[in-house]
Amino acid sequence: MDQLLNAVQWPAMLVTLLASWLVASKNPRRRAFGFWCFIGSNLLWVAWGWHAQAYALIALQVGLFLLNLRGAKKADEASAQQGG
Repeated sequence: MDQLLNAVQWPAMLVTLLASWLVASKNPRRRAFGFWCFIGSNLLWVAWGWHAQAYALIALQVGLFLLNLRGAKKADEASAQQGG
């Protein structure tokens, strides 16, 4: 179990990079999906941070999670307005 939790940092990093790529898209649906990917990465980072006792990282991810919820809501609204 310890090795599995140590390995969580790698998918968390990959999902964060994917989310960044998608959020930079001009396509509203991709942007919206990017925010949801960011939310997934926040959860992965919290899981790893808890295991690693990286409490500042956890606090950062909670703050980013809230910002990403806001971004996801706005991106979903923009996508709906464009008929996506």
